[in-house]
Amino acid sequence: MKKTFLYIILLGFIACKSEPKANNGIHQSEVESEFSYAEGFSIIQNESFNVLSIKNPWPKAEKTYKYALIPKDIVSKLTLNKDEYDGIITTPVEKIVVTSTTHIPALELLGVEQTLIGYPGTDYISSKKTRKRIDNNQVRELGENGDINTEVLLDLNPNVVIGYGVSSSNKTLETIKNSGIPVIYNGDWVETSALAKAEWIKFFGAIYNKEKEADSIFNQIESDYLNAMALAKKVKNQPTVLSGAMHKDVWYLPSGTSPEAQILKDANVNYLWNDTTNKGSLALSFETVFEKAQNADLWLSPSYYPSFEALEKASLHYAKFKAFKNKNVYTFANTAGETGGVLYYELGTARPDLVLKDIIKICHPELLEDYEPFFFKPLK
Repeated sequence: MKKTFLYIILLGFIACKSEPKANNGIHQSEVESEFSYAEGFSIIQNESFNVLSIKNPWPKAEKTYKYALIPKDIVSKLTLNKDEYDGIITTPVEKIVVTSTTHIPALELLGVEQTLIGYPGTDYISSKKTRKRIDNNQVRELGENGDINTEVLLDLNPNVVIGYGVSSSNKTLETIKNSGIPVIYNGDWVETSALAKAEWIKFFGAIYNKEKEADSIFNQIESDYLNAMALAKKVKNQPTVLSGAMHKDVWYLPSGTSPEAQILKDANVNYLWNDTTNKGSLALSFETVFEKAQNADLWLSPSYYPSFEALEKASLHYAKFKAFKNKNVYTFANTAGETGGVLYYELGTARPDLVLKDIIKICHPELLEDYEPFFFKPLK
C-alpha cells in the first residue's frame, strides 16, 4: 500500500514536470517561424499569442525589440509583464500609421489597406488604390517623416505605428511611444537581398493575423523570381551595365554586395562593379567611372534625370558614354504616381520579381516576349 502511494506521487510529479508553462491558465508552447531569406525579424508562436522580435532595425543596432501580438479575443484573459516587451499590440490591427512607402504594398497585397489612417508625406504614395483613399480624406497627412505631426497622429489614435529608423535616437517616435501608442521599427531596408526584403510581408501578416495569406503571396513572388532567374541563366551573352549618376561631382552606384547588384547578377548581365564588396553605395569620381564604363552596352538608373536632354544639360560628360550615344539608357524615375511619387521606391521592394523581369527584358530582349517592363522605361 505504501509502495502504491509513493508510485502515485511519483506519477503526479512527472505529470507536473511535463505540463507546459501556463500564463493565467493559458498553456504556452513555443514554435519559432522559419524564414527563407529575411534575417531581421523573427516570430515566436505560442498557443495563445505570438512574440515578434525585430533584430536589426538599422545597421549596427545594439538591441532586439520585442513585441507581444495578442489576439483581441483573449486580451482580457492575459496579464503580461509590460517591462518584457517594447510594445503590446492587439491583433488584427484595425488602425495603422506607416512611415515608408515600402509598407504600402504589403497592406494592399494582404487586402488591409483600409486600416491605413495616416502617413507622413502622402504625395510620395503612388498606388492608385491608396491615393483614392487619400483623396477621400481617409488617410491623414502627418507632415514630414523626420518631423511627424504628433498632435494629429495622437488624435488619430492608431493601434500601432510602423516606424522607419536609422538609429535609436528618433525623438518623434519616442514621443509617440511614450503616449501609449506602440511603435514597431521595420528594418526591411537593412536586408542584404531582394527576396529577403520582400519576405517582410510576413511581418505584416503577423500583425493582421494573415500569416497564411502572407506566406502564399511571398511564395508566388519567390517562385516568379527564381523562374525568371533560371530563364536568364540560359543566355550566353552578358551585356555590360553601368548604373547611377553624379551628384555634386560624385558618382553614386550600387556596390557589388547590394540587393540591386544581386538582381543584375540574377539577370545574367555583366555589372561592371559586381566584384566590389563595400557596404552601401559606391562613391566614385567621374574619371574612375568613365574609364571603366565608357563602352558599357547599357546604362540603368541615371538618377532622377527624365530625358537625354536633362542628362546632358546636367553634365556634358554624360554624352561621352557609348550607352548615351546609342540611346541605351533606362530609368524608373518616369514611372510615377499622380503626385510625383516614384513607383519603384514604393513597390520595387515588395515585388523584386517584377524588377528582375524588367532587367531581363531590357538586357535580353529575346526573352520574356510578352512581358512589358513595369518600372524601367527607355529614357525620353
